[in-house]
Amino acid sequence: MRDVMADLLAVWRTGGTAGLATVVRTFSSAPRLPGAAMLVAPDGTVSGSVSGGCVEGAVYELATEVVETGRPQLQRYGVSDDDAFSVGLTCGGTIDIFIEAVSRSAFPELDDVVADVEAHRPAATATVIAHPDPQWLGRRLVLRPDSDDSPVTGSLGSSRADAAVTDDARGLLAAGRSEVLTYGPDGQRRGEGMEVFVASYAPRPRMLVFGAIDFAAAVAQQASFLGYRVTVCDARPVFATPARFPTADEVVVEWPHRYLAAQAEAGAVDGRTAICVLTHDPKFDVPLLEVALRLPDVGYIGAMGSRRTHEDRLDRLRQAGLTDAELSRLASPIGLDLGGRTPEETAVSIAAEIIARQWRGSGRPLSETGGRIHHEHDGSDLSDHLSRY
Repeated sequence: MRDVMADLLAVWRTGGTAGLATVVRTFSSAPRLPGAAMLVAPDGTVSGSVSGGCVEGAVYELATEVVETGRPQLQRYGVSDDDAFSVGLTCGGTIDIFIEAVSRSAFPELDDVVADVEAHRPAATATVIAHPDPQWLGRRLVLRPDSDDSPVTGSLGSSRADAAVTDDARGLLAAGRSEVLTYGPDGQRRGEGMEVFVASYAPRPRMLVFGAIDFAAAVAQQASFLGYRVTVCDARPVFATPARFPTADEVVVEWPHRYLAAQAEAGAVDGRTAICVLTHDPKFDVPLLEVALRLPDVGYIGAMGSRRTHEDRLDRLRQAGLTDAELSRLASPIGLDLGGRTPEETAVSIAAEIIARQWRGSGRPLSETGGRIHHEHDGSDLSDHLSRY
């Protein structure tokens, strides 16, 4: 829902009703991940996508019907269906899509959920997408991390179901995962009949860009496009200015190693964080990488520089006491070999390497590979997409 949240909230605030279609489950090479959404506004305009264009026409018609009837529907589209070609999902895979009508009365907590997402506060929604009793369909819980000041709002239909789903959904939220959970009709853990889609809205993953150079501006722009919350840090105030980095969320004037150590101490660096060191100056790089490579939980650490610079940097880091295991975490020279030369082309190569590492991609042209196009996630936290949910 994150990708259509602004348009959905605009309809909600005017008192209108929108049709919301959400990918809740995928199989094989499905084009979009769970959490991807498409919105049909009261005036018929569409935003978002559930399949990259394959089944949007069929989903549009179904969303219009759901708004008219008020009855949510769970629909499956896949190449094994007799009507696969008629709806257009001919590129492979199967997707389950839940379509519901969203209004102030149907989703009174929407304003609060959007506020949490915009403030980078974790929140999750748990929605009943299948149940023997149609009255349960579309009921939802809104929850936040387990604490005294984070109450659960809404109800699925019984206290037993609410308690079971709340416990499980908070676990998914902590992991930044969105998926379907199965229970008995009243929330029994051993049973079938009720399916609940938990959509986790974890804060955006961070990218920390060190070195206020022209390449950093291009990397910040690319990272922002991919859904990162971007920080540019440099010890030189004349270069580290918001005007030079308009797409960054923040620009910090501080010695890089001090800033990173403070962020790690504050718990602001995690397994989804990408660190890009672009200064290629030993007085900045070596102290910074000493800190970065010793952090237990970072998604990506890359450093810019020539191969000669890289070898010199490795020697300095070894002299500082870093082990081969710690040095093996460093992607340097940074980026994939795309042959790029400009800052913008270099930024694309850096983003490509981060994505390839996240999904275990080979970096080779798809025309030279076989098998599935879309890789399964390996369970690591890096870039819980790059803004998937």
